[in-house]
Amino acid sequence: MNKKNKSVAIIGGGLSGMSAAYELAHAGYSVTIYESGEDLGGLAGSFMVNGTYLEKFYHHWFNNDKDIIRLIHDLGESDKIKRNFSRTGMYYANSFFKLSNPLDLLRLKALPFWSRIRLGIGTLYVQNISNWKKLEKHRAVEWLPRVFGKTAYNIIWKPLLIGKFGDTYKDVSAVWFWNKIKLRGGSRGKEGKEELLYYEGGFNALVSRFKSELINLGVKVNLKCKISSIEIKNNKLNKIINSDGDSFGADKFLFAVPPQIIGSLLRKSSVNEEYAKTFDSIPYLANVCLVLVLSKKLSDLYWINVNDPNFPFVAFIEHTNFENSETYNGKNLVYLSKYLPETDPLYNMNADELTDFSIPFIKEMFPDFKEEIIEESFLWKERYAQPLVTVNYSKIKPTYNTIYNNMFYCHMTHIYPEDRGTNYAVREGRKVGTLIADEE
Repeated sequence: MNKKNKSVAIIGGGLSGMSAAYELAHAGYSVTIYESGEDLGGLAGSFMVNGTYLEKFYHHWFNNDKDIIRLIHDLGESDKIKRNFSRTGMYYANSFFKLSNPLDLLRLKALPFWSRIRLGIGTLYVQNISNWKKLEKHRAVEWLPRVFGKTAYNIIWKPLLIGKFGDTYKDVSAVWFWNKIKLRGGSRGKEGKEELLYYEGGFNALVSRFKSELINLGVKVNLKCKISSIEIKNNKLNKIINSDGDSFGADKFLFAVPPQIIGSLLRKSSVNEEYAKTFDSIPYLANVCLVLVLSKKLSDLYWINVNDPNFPFVAFIEHTNFENSETYNGKNLVYLSKYLPETDPLYNMNADELTDFSIPFIKEMFPDFKEEIIEESFLWKERYAQPLVTVNYSKIKPTYNTIYNNMFYCHMTHIYPEDRGTNYAVREGRKVGTLIADEE
């Protein structure tokens, strides 16, 4: 059978699903994307603020994020990539510390002098580790103090681990932290400054351009189409059914959604309960992201790691210190991000409640802050935001294939040893798309 007569259904229209569709369409397959949301993009989705689209969840790229750069090049949009040096810092003990270049590290008075030296040496050591598999058996809470010393661990790394992973921080693999340090170290430009990338017009412009390209390639897009059940017969996925009862068939199916959603669909199909349980084996944290529209700026820093254990957010991101506030009609935009279990009370708050909850902490960080400068607030939530990367993760890392020969899946669980991010979503999507196209 000619490939042009074969069809692939992709469930999930995030960047992984879109990238897989791109490869499959180029290979000659008939492709349809089924997306439950109002548009494509997934976690890279956007919303309108002051007449301009802004990402629901903060995004940027590092200058070594080669897969997203390659995609933009393939779309003929390389001239749309904007390059900026980042201004980053740390909030600790009621003080701000700049961390934009190596000299800032030497001035980091939150640490004793020799701890700063050890922190710098440790960072260089980690950046030069190429065989990450040697780290797999180590937990970050054990490995980091050995590399950086207990003082730097307790002040720098432990608060970030707890802020990111909460009560599960002791289970996180050293590989996860290795990747974070290596990635950021590899994105240094001139004078050791960190160079970050952004797309002209924001991620909405990129997703829109990508969507147009897919449609030009013949990809069909079904929006607001939530798949609620599936039908499996003779050890093969036969069709998918949406919440309206409409059914859709295909020769092959790719699920570019969280594994827990796949497990739920498999259980509903009443086949192989034990196999369905395997999709729940990797726990995920949720995320809440509060976006504040302010009439005044609060700092000169783009990204502030919050190393105060009493502060409920792990990061304070003043987006308009990265993308100029004139893009948003002179307004200043701030993200407050928190990873947490879905059972956490913060996850169940609405935008007004979380804003009110956050104001005292913002005032603690910025004593001159007046809540009157908050013009609007938006709240975005994601139940499956961060997989928990534990020791020896490669032994449980899933494959793209399932036990059903025409069913595949791709999500953040596949990205290891790298961490979640749009660059790797594109990489994994193109990889699984090529796999499906080549598998006959």
